[in-house]
Amino acid sequence: MNRASFLSDNCPPMGIYETLYAFRDSFGQFMGSPGTHPWSQGFPLTSRLAGGPELPGSIDVTDDDRLYPKAWGHPLLRTAIADHYNSFYGSKIAPENVMVFAGGRPGIYAVLAFLKKHVEVRIGNVEWPAYLDILTQTGTNWRVVPFTKENGFHPANAAYFDRTGLNDKTHLLPVISNPGNPTGHTRSGAELAELIALAEQPKNGILLDEAYEMFHASKGVSGIRYVKDLDNSNVFLAGACTKGLQCPGIRVGWIIASRKNIETLGNFSSFGMGGISHPSQLYAVKLLEPRRVAQARDAVERHYSQQRQRYGEAFASLGLCVHTGDGGFYHWLELPDGLDADGLNRRLFKHGAAILKGFDCDMARPHDKDPGYRSPYASFFRFSFGPLLPESFASDIAILRRVLGEYRAAGDKS
Repeated sequence: MNRASFLSDNCPPMGIYETLYAFRDSFGQFMGSPGTHPWSQGFPLTSRLAGGPELPGSIDVTDDDRLYPKAWGHPLLRTAIADHYNSFYGSKIAPENVMVFAGGRPGIYAVLAFLKKHVEVRIGNVEWPAYLDILTQTGTNWRVVPFTKENGFHPANAAYFDRTGLNDKTHLLPVISNPGNPTGHTRSGAELAELIALAEQPKNGILLDEAYEMFHASKGVSGIRYVKDLDNSNVFLAGACTKGLQCPGIRVGWIIASRKNIETLGNFSSFGMGGISHPSQLYAVKLLEPRRVAQARDAVERHYSQQRQRYGEAFASLGLCVHTGDGGFYHWLELPDGLDADGLNRRLFKHGAAILKGFDCDMARPHDKDPGYRSPYASFFRFSFGPLLPESFASDIAILRRVLGEYRAAGDKS
């Protein structure tokens, strides 16, 4: 006997997964299987990079590590994370400013879930697809900041703190990925210092997602460098072992914030998470060994800068408009001739490839897939070179050249 589900129907898969499921249904295999081309997916190479450090092969697990973990994170890991920021960025955070989560997104989810009602989130019109799902499921009040060709998909810092039309009770919390996902645009130096200064003003804060911290010419870009008084601010920095440390599978991330805000997040963990796997946290401690991180920073920057440059040049030669910044491991691209990313993907599926549609990165789109909504990013897409080996370049470009040719030749443009 069929019964109605007790669970909400308003929980579709995140946009990236919608593409992965559509690919599976079309191609008959999961993306990532041999012979497929994972241009839609946001993970790095998990093998050793040229000139990079070895990835740890094992950890020791004791009787104590089989006990329940502490709600806010293993003391060794919290100390390692604090030391990581303090040594590279010159900050002065303490382990008590660190809360460990099972990856970056649970930390972001928890921060947004516990926002007070008078806090309004500001988020760029083009951002990581999961933000839309998190904002929707947490019932967050948010407003988008325009991302256009005219502002280079990189609005001024002040746009996130514009108080036009707000009453005096409303506080503002921008949510920004930096380097940006999907655009690669990065706030660094004086621009990042200005952003943090705005965030530390009364009635302001910021949630800065720094998953791609190492994927920039600076070899490391973090707002913590410019924070003046973390314990008296509503600055939240999200980091993880997922990207620069090349270990998405261990599911370790963290939030850096004031001691008071970390206390709230730790209280949530006491009933909502129960802490994070001790073995995973101990593995992360190994990843954060200072000499190893210094080597990783050099190798990550060198490898991914080379990939960004050569893919960008090749895309331009194919007639794509490249709108990418100087960070991350994505290209933000615009199709020519009235073509759209949905039509491109349907053709790519036949060749075992897929991209992420710009529509899925649109933070203004309805979460319930209103068929009448027309996104301004229908002709845009994100191409990920994160998991691609250098030797796949020629075949990647050959596939895209062929499919673009087929699409241009199609009379219906669909």
